Amino acid sequence: MTIIGSPLDTFVDLQAVLKKGLERSPDEVALSSLRGRWTWRELEDVSDRLARNYIGLGLKPGDRFASLMPNRSELFIHYLACFRAGLVTTPLNYRYMAPEIDHALELSGSAILLAHDERKEDLAKTQLASKLPLGVVSYDDDGGTGSLKYGDLAGSEPTVDMPPRHDQDAPCAIFFTSGSTGKPKGVTHSYRTLGWGLGSMVSSIGVSEDDMVMAGSSMSHAGGYWFTTMALACGAHAAVARTFDAAELLPALREKRPTIVFMLPSALYALVRDHDATRDDFSSVRHCFSGGDKVAQQLEDEFVAKTGHPIKELYGMSEIGISNENMHPLEGKFGSVGQACDGFRLEVRGDDGGELPVGEAGTLWSKSPCTMIGYWDNPAATAETMADGWLNTGDIMSRDADDYLWFQGRKKQIIVHDGSNICPQEVEESLLAHDSVIEAGVIGVHDAIHGENVRAYVVLNVDKDSVSTAELIALSRQAVGYKAPEEIFILDEMPLNATGKVDRVSLKQMAAGDAHKHR
Repeated sequence: MTIIGSPLDTFVDLQAVLKKGLERSPDEVALSSLRGRWTWRELEDVSDRLARNYIGLGLKPGDRFASLMPNRSELFIHYLACFRAGLVTTPLNYRYMAPEIDHALELSGSAILLAHDERKEDLAKTQLASKLPLGVVSYDDDGGTGSLKYGDLAGSEPTVDMPPRHDQDAPCAIFFTSGSTGKPKGVTHSYRTLGWGLGSMVSSIGVSEDDMVMAGSSMSHAGGYWFTTMALACGAHAAVARTFDAAELLPALREKRPTIVFMLPSALYALVRDHDATRDDFSSVRHCFSGGDKVAQQLEDEFVAKTGHPIKELYGMSEIGISNENMHPLEGKFGSVGQACDGFRLEVRGDDGGELPVGEAGTLWSKSPCTMIGYWDNPAATAETMADGWLNTGDIMSRDADDYLWFQGRKKQIIVHDGSNICPQEVEESLLAHDSVIEAGVIGVHDAIHGENVRAYVVLNVDKDSVSTAELIALSRQAVGYKAPEEIFILDEMPLNATGKVDRVSLKQMAAGDAHKHR
């Protein structure tokens, strides 16, 4: 049976995203960080100047404007300018190194790049950055040091007019996938699909102009990008976290007093385990959302103990936006990614394409007006993922009798041991229950007898000699039985992918290297 969300009637016009705030309170703060703040009127003025100066460089609607930037308010002002000018925002993950930067620039066909000066050496190692048709716009916290400076473009009076309002079906943004199953693909949204996706968030979450929204995640990824845009579209104050550790997030909580926060599980772990964090630091928060990876029971328990609030889990992906939200995790539904958001139709399908009954796990398919228009310049991958308006998420889910969905893992990450499917996230959660484990990654390694054996990698917050791997395996076995890892390796640092999740591809490569060494 198809799971159907409530009707969607809220649309965010990205070409007028500041309208509500400007009409209601133009001189109140709209966007801020611990370093600075902008009123609605100031945001309107600076984004208008920047947009027209971008056009003055020779850019035209539809051109891709790449960015390699850490979290800064100026990055979001850049996005606002692109919305105005009809340019396609093309954010690159700030962790990208030269080969990944080249891949993103080549795939998108970007005409120009906005980059922080601290990445100069890495850009010099690329093949394409120096060959971009309109060059590189330099940014640092004082405005920039290159020949083409962000500070000059944002501060000088333009001499060109804004182009006419552009078509809602024109491309608006390209988000690069994490590359967990190959080279990153360019998820492409139009102004229309992104506008409906933001509208679904507004109505499903219930955001108002009285909220203060803080996205403690990168605005170069879909989550931080969408939450910040959603806040401003509602006329709410948006706060920018420049980094995602407790040293930044705790002062931001205390100064900004946000009512809605969104963070990845890794950031929430760092926050609640900081000795300086107190319950009062979270007293303004009415919703704490997390997504991008499974929220472990251990994290939920620690967060509730520290703050008195539950974590409200979201599910989504760059291709479809946020399709599920769990607004009631303490009503017997913790661990579920929740019900369908407004405007979404969801189905759990078997390998034959037929819908599965309650309780059976299968692949989640999604249909909504929020679905991407395709992968940039990759019709084959688009056709493989989309059919008749439906999109194959590649995630394994089951649904219960109340139409709550339960995440079972990525189809391509499921470990098959003696014919049984094992979800890596479930095993990782069992290991994170140990006080000394701060990160865990689980993969399957080939075994001639069992098909795949379960291997875990962990990072500890204590000396590695003080915790035995046998102790960790025993703890996991108590929680998940036969799914527990046969072996555990202790790492100094966990490899993370472009979206800050455990990079299981790198762990697989690590495991393959270990196997080669022992031949």
